[in-house]
Parts: sequence; structure tokens; C-alpha cells
Amino acid sequence: MAQTSITLTASMRSNLSSLKSIQKQMDTTQERLSTGKKVNSAIDNASSYYQARSLTNRAADLDGLLDSMGQGIQTIQAANEGIEAVTAFVEQLKSIANSAFALDPSNPETYEASMTSYKNQYNKILDEIGNVVEDASYQGVNLLAGNELTVTFNETRSNRFTITGDDIVAEMGLGETVNWTSAAETKTVNVVTEEAIEVVADDPDTDDVDETVTVVKGAKVYTDGAETAKYYVMADDGNYYEYDVENKELVTGAADTPVDPDDVTVVEYTEEVATGVNSYKDSIDDTLDNLSVAIDYLRSYATELGNNYSIIETRQDFTDALIDVLETGSDNLVLADMNEESANYLALQTRQQLAVNSLSLASQSAQSVLSLF
Repeated sequence: MAQTSITLTASMRSNLSSLKSIQKQMDTTQERLSTGKKVNSAIDNASSYYQARSLTNRAADLDGLLDSMGQGIQTIQAANEGIEAVTAFVEQLKSIANSAFALDPSNPETYEASMTSYKNQYNKILDEIGNVVEDASYQGVNLLAGNELTVTFNETRSNRFTITGDDIVAEMGLGETVNWTSAAETKTVNVVTEEAIEVVADDPDTDDVDETVTVVKGAKVYTDGAETAKYYVMADDGNYYEYDVENKELVTGAADTPVDPDDVTVVEYTEEVATGVNSYKDSIDDTLDNLSVAIDYLRSYATELGNNYSIIETRQDFTDALIDVLETGSDNLVLADMNEESANYLALQTRQQLAVNSLSLASQSAQSVLSLF
């Protein structure tokens, strides 16, 4: 049996079509209100959907790199803390070395005991420097032991920042232990300061020896600058006389052959004389020089670490800001205006109610036919 079709009036069909259209718009508006987006799939707007997805994906990739940058900063901070501790220890070593240098060596028994104590203190701190360097590691990377740190700045990994650490123990050159050695203490003196030297010269006009000049106490010794240097003393007559610096006396016959001052190159001659006291001062002085070099190196390396820290921190801030830009751009493409969608939904509800009322009126017109029966 064939199904009988129901014939609706034109007015009813028009109202039903209007209700369907309004309901479809209401469904769309409800979806936007519930998700907060005006583009939820490629069907809504393919261009906006895929652009927004591309921006969001890039933001997500960069967000993953922020953690790497943060860990890189922590690695540098660990190294910097190590540098500060090592610097404090080196300053302490310098203080110990200065105290040892200031000891009076005139009492050998006390001097040796104090020096041994200072050496032991020095070497204990030197060992601790090695321990600090070993502990300045972060997640297996130790910039103070020569390890390398690489931080990636962009999602394509084409921009990487590499920091090559220093083996600071080797760079400081302080050695594993200090072993100061003693030596005879000396002082620098002029070879003719101990006593006056009398020079007897012949009178050039006669055969008589009738002129005596004296090299006064504190006079200087000079050399003529020849390949085999000769040394001279200046006498109070203004002339120079050849001098034997080894035996500390005039060369035989020198009193009879004074040298014109214009023929002598003035160079003071001095030598070191032992004082009879053994001292560690020279050895400690070398240590103090090494410590000064080490401190200068540590300060320079700390500055380098600080610059690297600033570079990574600046890139981290930039990446964080760029992520915000990308996410905002994505939102602009797909997010719905909630105020506008709420107003639309309210208007659609009103239109829906009006359409229902119109459909009811159209139905009543059809029902008036029943009154004929």
C-alpha cells in the first residue's frame, strides 16, 4: 500500500524552513559558546583553522625549548657558584702565603715549625679546591672541568649556543701541593761599599808617584760595555780605574792608567751577598705570584660565565614573549567573541519563538476547515 503524502500549506512550509535555519544557527552559536572558538574544525574555516594550528604548533615547540634554556642557565649558575667558592679559597691561600712570607727566619726552630703549619693549611685548602670543582656539576655537565654545554634556541635547531668549559684547576696552575724550599737569604750590595779604596797614581809630568785619590765608601762600579767587560771605579779625581770585582781590588797597574770618563759606559755593578740566614721567602714569593695569576684568571672566567648567562637568559625571555605572540595570533584566528555570540544566541531564541508562533498561526488557519463539518 503506497504511503500517503501529507500536504502542508505554503505558510506552514515557510515557517518550518525558518525554524530549521534558526535551529542550525543556534546549534552553531551554542558550540561557539561552549568551546570558546568560532573555528573548531577545518569545516568551519579551513584557512583560519590551519593557520592557527601552525602557529600553535610552533608555540608548543618553542615552549619545549624553554625548559632546555632554563636548565642551561642552572648549569651556568652551578659553575658560577663553584667559581665563587674557588675564588674564596684562593684568597685564603694568598692570606696563608702572605703570613708565611712575613715570618721572621732569624729563629730557625720556631721558623721551621710555623712554616710546616702554614704549608699543611695551604695544602688542605688546595685539596678542597679540587673537591669544589668536582661538585660543581649540574645534570652531568661540569663547566669547571672542561665539559661542553649546548643550548638550542629555535624549533628548527639551526640556532644553537655552545659554551666550552675550562679545566680551571689546570688553568690556575697551582699544582696539587705546595712544597716551599728554603735557601740562603741574600741582600744586594755594591761591591765597593764595604771599605774605601785608595788609588795611587803617577804624576804624568814626572816619574814621581805623588798623587793619591780615594774611591770613597759607597762609590759605584762601572763597565765599559766591551764584549769581555772590564769594570771600573770612579775616584774623587773624576777618573775611572780598572777594578777586579772578584778580589775587590784594583787591577795591577790600574792606578797608573786612569780612564777618561767619556770612554766608560756607566752601568752599576752589584752582587748578592748571603746574610747567613736560611729563608723560604723566595719560594713563597713565587707562590704568591702564581696565586695572583690564578685570581686574575678566576675573575676573567667568572665574567665570561656571566656574559653567557645573560645571553641565554635574554633568549629565554625573547622565546617566552614570542610564544605569547604566536598564541595570541592563533587565538585571533579561531576564538569567538563571547559577548557577540551571547547576543546572537539571545536574538536567535527570540526569532525561534516568533517562528513557532507563526507556525501555530498557520496551523490554526488550516484547522478552520474543520468547522465546515
